[in-house]
Amino acid sequence: MGHKSIHHMVIFSLKHATGSEEAKAFMRDAESQLTKIPVVKQFRAFRLKPNNLLDYGISMVFDSEEDYQTYVAHPLHDDFEDRRWKKEAAQGMVIDYEIGTETS
Repeated sequence: MGHKSIHHMVIFSLKHATGSEEAKAFMRDAESQLTKIPVVKQFRAFRLKPNNLLDYGISMVFDSEEDYQTYVAHPLHDDFEDRRWKKEAAQGMVIDYEIGTETS
């Protein structure tokens, strides 16, 4: 079996106005804090096009399922979730997928 990576994406809207200083600060903090977790690769923070139902996204790649589980359990992830996400996210969805495995 070949190498597979886990791609983790969260698409969301915030309670703040889209493009506001508060929203920008949230996105900067997400990048600053979550990229300190050693297993996080290829972190991206982005704003979705206006024709989408949600406004923002973050994505990252993990080398393995074990790395993904390390991220989920990491204290910096928990801190960001408690300090920012639970208070400021209005709605969202998580999309996780694997690359490098058979799809059938």
